Amino acid sequence: MIDYSAMPKSKILCVDMKSFYASCSAVMEGLDPLNCYLAVVGEKKRQGSIVLAASPRLKKEFGIKTGSRLFEIPDDPRIKIVEPKMATYLRISTEITRVFNRYVPKEAIHVYSVDESFIKVDGAAQLWGDACTIAEKVKKDIEREFQLPCAVGIGPNMLLAKLCLDLDAKKKGVAEWTYEDVQAKLWNVSPLREMWGIGRRVEKTLNSMGIFTVGQLARYDLEKLEKKFGIMGNQLYYHAWGVDLSDLGAPIIQGQISFGKSQILLRDYKEVEEIKAVMLEICEEVARRARTHRKAGRTISLGVGYSQDEFGGGFHRSRTIKQPTNVTMELYRVCLELFNEHYSGKTVRQISIAIGNIVDDWELQLDLFDMGASKRRELGYVVDSIRRRFGSGSLLRAVSYTAAGTAKHRATLVGGHKM
Repeated sequence: MIDYSAMPKSKILCVDMKSFYASCSAVMEGLDPLNCYLAVVGEKKRQGSIVLAASPRLKKEFGIKTGSRLFEIPDDPRIKIVEPKMATYLRISTEITRVFNRYVPKEAIHVYSVDESFIKVDGAAQLWGDACTIAEKVKKDIEREFQLPCAVGIGPNMLLAKLCLDLDAKKKGVAEWTYEDVQAKLWNVSPLREMWGIGRRVEKTLNSMGIFTVGQLARYDLEKLEKKFGIMGNQLYYHAWGVDLSDLGAPIIQGQISFGKSQILLRDYKEVEEIKAVMLEICEEVARRARTHRKAGRTISLGVGYSQDEFGGGFHRSRTIKQPTNVTMELYRVCLELFNEHYSGKTVRQISIAIGNIVDDWELQLDLFDMGASKRRELGYVVDSIRRRFGSGSLLRAVSYTAAGTAKHRATLVGGHKM
């Protein structure tokens, strides 16, 4: 048993905008977000274009969801198909954050994503009422001012607030969980991937250990979990008990910080040199994201997904290097090694690259046999500063101007999609 008396007992709201992109587009089209049939697709001209968001009713009645393809949407006159307006979505998201700021100071707000935020309402009860009252006020403000639906989960920490949102509040509108609710409401959850923070790979491994519910995970031997998963095993165990000691804004799953980018290509890539060109562009972006946070990493991962014409498949491999890095060409060198070792010659439709095993970049050690290392590192920061000032397309590698390059086109997008 866990002694909850020493655990955080804050009042944290997790606010999620329902089908945010689809709901925003519905309002812009003069439609009811909850009762219309609307899909936001990357590009209407391409039948293989991905569905970025679907209205709740389209999901429920037609089975169309995020990740579906345009050609899967039935030819039904009730269904409205629109392209994304990312700049507008971001502006609306910013305005919604201002609504939160009416009830709590800015430092008590953590914007987790464009459509999801955490709000710590400790100390606000004397002004606005208890956490449930504040949640209802926020929900009504957003619905009245933006005509957008949302759900709010409440918990004593970020983890339970998020779990309450996903497993309870999305059905009720507003719900609250406490530590006393963990065994009754969380332990019966199965399959395990329904618990936030557990993906299909971890679920598969846990299943092979005889763990199929969160309750079984909570009662499993902690030492065996740590032996199998390392620090993540410790986190899985305590999360199954609803314990989360992270501060507002910190990653809920500590130790899993990584920087990555996955890109679904606009066409099949058959030529090896073209595939390598896109890999270099993605390495550039991943390195930039790491440098933005003044981080570097030792474990580099490459994932390649093959075209459906090749019956899908692909590979995902990682390699840990001796010295942490955030230099583009060093990431690219490792990715090339992984690519050359595992690529089977099929046409490629998706590439993902990530850097993990993160450290602060000031921890990088000087190498007496590589006197140019510090210059390569600083060059990356100089390039980043130019792009911040003049735009992401102001300084591109030569491969981005070839037929294989995607960065030039993506520089005209917001969040990877049309403005």
